Amino acid sequence: MNKRRFLTTLAALAATASPLLAGAADNYPAGPVRWVVPYAAGGGTDVIARTLAAPVALALGQTIVVDNKPGANTMLGAQEVSRAKPDGLTVGSADNATLALNQHLYAKLPYNPERDFEFVGGFARFPYALLVHPDVPARTLKELLELARKEPGKLSYGTPGTGGPNHVAMELLQQRTGTRFTHVPYRGAAPGLQDLMGGQIQFMLVDTASSQAYVKAGKLRALAVSYPKRLAAFPDVPTFAEAGVADFSAFSWQGLIAPAGTPKPLITRLNKELVQALSTEAVQRKLADLGVEPAPSSPEEFAALVREQAGLWGKVIRDAQIRLEP
Repeated sequence: MNKRRFLTTLAALAATASPLLAGAADNYPAGPVRWVVPYAAGGGTDVIARTLAAPVALALGQTIVVDNKPGANTMLGAQEVSRAKPDGLTVGSADNATLALNQHLYAKLPYNPERDFEFVGGFARFPYALLVHPDVPARTLKELLELARKEPGKLSYGTPGTGGPNHVAMELLQQRTGTRFTHVPYRGAAPGLQDLMGGQIQFMLVDTASSQAYVKAGKLRALAVSYPKRLAAFPDVPTFAEAGVADFSAFSWQGLIAPAGTPKPLITRLNKELVQALSTEAVQRKLADLGVEPAPSSPEEFAALVREQAGLWGKVIRDAQIRLEP
């Protein structure tokens, strides 16, 4: 998205939220709110945070400053939030890695995912699609799995990195289907997709935001989406369940956290404004442009998701014996 369109979108977000300004500052602590993002500026997580921060700030009657703290697989940003005062003036974006994966991948974390945070609410999900190179002689997911069973380890798949949600999802797929593929980790999705289009690897399980342009151009073929429902980006592509692999759902997700001890009324207020922002047409349009599914939830629902995901992927990581060093 170019700068002019992005500014136009922010203006629309501000206009949407402006009716909420009256009296907003009366019941929320004064001072700028810091929104910590554990990734670099300009990336998808950063853009989503800024998109949501605009209407939430207006609703609270406060300024929200996005503070990028990238590094250590989101651990630096999470640690920043965990050490902040629990006064409602610090929040942070958190994802699968922050809250569900890191605790199983690393021997030691600088924070405790359950003890050090209050869960404000979820806000985004990134569905995955399984993409193959056009030369792969599999037109369906079933055919791809049959190829893998005939020659275990011959087919290779790429991921944005070892221990990431895409990688552990592929480990789960192999465990559930009795198949074995060769893992090729990359530094991000983009170089993996380039090698996939070049034929160096045979397939990837990757978010639709990164891949839909290549599928529409015919450079890659989508066999299935690992989401509970079909996606608007790929309406003709079946889910894994429809393609014959039941009980397999994998996607990236993001939500908002605050330091442990942040008063419940402030958490409730933040959640209210977050959910309201996600319901606006301007925010939904922007998220759709990014290939993101809006996923508003209550603090309790977000906490339940974190527990469920940590349990699921923790077992997968242990069974696959995946370990990372800080």
